[in-house]
Amino acid sequence: MSAQTEIRILLVDDHEVVRRGLRTLLMRKGAFVVIGEAGSKSEAIREAARLQPDLVIMDVRLPDGTGVEACQAIRTQNPNIKVLMLTSFPDEEFLFSSIQAGAAGYLLKDIKSDELVAAIRKVAAGQSLIDPAMTQKLLERLMSPQPSRPQDRLSILSPLEYRILELVTEGKTNKEIAEKLHLSDKTVKNYVSTILSKLDVNRRAEAAAYLASHRREGSGSSS
Repeated sequence: MSAQTEIRILLVDDHEVVRRGLRTLLMRKGAFVVIGEAGSKSEAIREAARLQPDLVIMDVRLPDGTGVEACQAIRTQNPNIKVLMLTSFPDEEFLFSSIQAGAAGYLLKDIKSDELVAAIRKVAAGQSLIDPAMTQKLLERLMSPQPSRPQDRLSILSPLEYRILELVTEGKTNKEIAEKLHLSDKTVKNYVSTILSKLDVNRRAEAAAYLASHRREGSGSSS
């Protein structure tokens, strides 16, 4: 097989045994060349910039952040690099955030090896893939009526930022939000700072009050 048809891959997972298993699988199948590995968000971003792979196979949860954040940074640096999320978490928040960050696929780690290889080839060829177990959640989310958001500062929040704001409004701490959404405490802290900036407020309580007031207005306008 010619070098032109080889798919150059960067593996990102904080478990060495997972990376080793993926490397072994891909090397047996041919047409794949694992050019690097990374075990953290910062390392993934650095190695992607250095190696310029065709495809990054990315775990969602990483020690210093999320694969979603790494995906967004990598795609910002080079939109030609495709990212396939491979995770143990069938979490719709991660799914939507990954899509928003530019991921071309979202698969669960219980996928069969032959199906994974086929998925990697499809993503490398420019197709988009979502694990069948997550497809139904995606369809339900898209087809279900969503609460209308005011066309103001709230509308510029990403789905994940809006969800974090909802949890802040419920009185959740950063640690509680991190546990619920499978994020690191630092990641949640950064998201909260971004939310405060977008809403042009200084404190969590103000952000919570802002959302609560718009909910009341929305409820009143529909009655």
